[in-house]
Amino acid sequence: MELWFTEKHTEDVHFSIKVDKQIYSGKSDFQRIDVFETKEFGRVLTIDGFIMLTEKDEFIYHDMIVHVPMATNPNIKNVLVIGAGDGGTVRELTRYETIEKIDMVEIDKLVVDVCKEYLPQTACKFDDSRVNLYFEDGIKFVKATENQYDLIIVDSTDPIGPGEGLFTRDFYRDCFKALKEDGILVNQHESPYYDYNANAMKRAHSRIKELFPIAKVYQAFIPTYASGHWLFGYASKKYDASEDLNEKAWNDLGLKTRYYNTELHKASFVLPNYVKELLKNINE
Repeated sequence: MELWFTEKHTEDVHFSIKVDKQIYSGKSDFQRIDVFETKEFGRVLTIDGFIMLTEKDEFIYHDMIVHVPMATNPNIKNVLVIGAGDGGTVRELTRYETIEKIDMVEIDKLVVDVCKEYLPQTACKFDDSRVNLYFEDGIKFVKATENQYDLIIVDSTDPIGPGEGLFTRDFYRDCFKALKEDGILVNQHESPYYDYNANAMKRAHSRIKELFPIAKVYQAFIPTYASGHWLFGYASKKYDASEDLNEKAWNDLGLKTRYYNTELHKASFVLPNYVKELLKNINE
């Protein structure tokens, strides 16, 4: 008998991966967590029935959520990561010797524990001396913080369940307050393709744009995410990532990446017309 994992993208569209075996299933106080072994994508982490990452394509997401802001301002020293229990974002940040502190706030300790055991590819740098893990509500953590961080990365689930509060106006306002005067905010911004995801993207972008003088959207193509076309939100009090890329400084670091490069950095802000249309009223 064949075993398949199926994620529902819409009522009429399902995405399936053939599974060799299920190697973990558990339920925390917040969500259901599963890990599958697959032939095509390696190990797959799902939360509440949605793919969070696969071993085969996780590098795309983590490259783009980390290296875009880091190449824009190479002087980033203090970073706050919200969510990111799989460890991939922290892994990429620790590659920068210039970063002095990485505070990671994850509401669900079980996600980190499961990833440490079953996904060491991503959960491999939690023991870096610069990483401080806080298992608490990221919304409350940010609310109590002011003028501390050069970069905040919101690596959250979709805006349902535990991730819902990370897409609100109040949360983005608290992020603005928690950033230093030249701070950068990056968040996963959903897909522009299906209506549900596109509406969530537009809401998030409009709320961020109300608060930050610079608010942009950039893109990547991730095979196992809904539609494959995924967006990230970029906001800053000072730096425009589409114009202020410090190309030479980043390339001189000699970091080996599988997806990100500085040419792609510039191109990722060049959006398809249908995405421009979705953002048109917000930008005007």
